[in-house]
Amino acid sequence: MLGALNAITHELVMITNDAYINADSVCELLRRIANRNLSIPITPVLDNARYQKCKIVTALALRLDIELVYLAAYSPNLILIERLWKFVKKKVIYFKYCADFSDFRNAIFDCLDQTHTMHKKELDSLLRLNFPAFNKCDIVPI
Repeated sequence: MLGALNAITHELVMITNDAYINADSVCELLRRIANRNLSIPITPVLDNARYQKCKIVTALALRLDIELVYLAAYSPNLILIERLWKFVKKKVIYFKYCADFSDFRNAIFDCLDQTHTMHKKELDSLLRLNFPAFNKCDIVPI
């Protein structure tokens, strides 16, 4: 599962498969985002996975007029979609048993389908754009 979350509306665009996520998966997600015909700049915030930074992905993003922004390693809380995945894991995986992959997959989709209804209040708090800002930073040599 690979997804992109609109930071303002919390609309989710995702692709799924039963195999691995790779550069082709990222390209498919970028096409789906571009096909939404948004009138504002599109700037996905990504981690530094190799399949997200390869030439195929960066070339497609350039053609689609999508600016890719990569965050430093080990900063998943700065990527909103990572907060959503953590929430879904908590609701679906922790302390629950799924008899097979189909049940597991359905539980994930059921949770995601309820993001704007049953889970809205909790997610509105979790997915806020409230990051600390540092006005004055002293650089201290180590």
